[in-house]
Amino acid sequence: MTGVDIDPDVFPFLHLHAEINKVKVATMRKGFNGLRIQHLKDFNVMIGADICFWDKMMDPLKRLIDRALRAGVERVLIADPGRTPFLELGEYFTEKGKGEMLDWTVHRPRRIQGHILRIS
Repeated sequence: MTGVDIDPDVFPFLHLHAEINKVKVATMRKGFNGLRIQHLKDFNVMIGADICFWDKMMDPLKRLIDRALRAGVERVLIADPGRTPFLELGEYFTEKGKGEMLDWTVHRPRRIQGHILRIS
């Protein structure tokens, strides 16, 4: 697994989660536009959570997902509580016939619900 974020302050939290779950994780400091096909070609799945919360993030994220698919990434999963930019991103890929929106609910430690955009 490789954790990618433009903010290096995220990585200590990522490593803590990896330690708790007894997994190894590499890190890569890149933004949406910095992830090129050569970075993505070795990945089968790309997972994102809480990454589409501003309107200005939608177009770079669309381009990233398209690049990932061209690079051979088989599946893209993005989770979000349901903010407007994320819902518009989901609509974009759903209308292209590449994605579907799924509802999800977690009951512990407290009830939280949102959506997952699945693209393949």
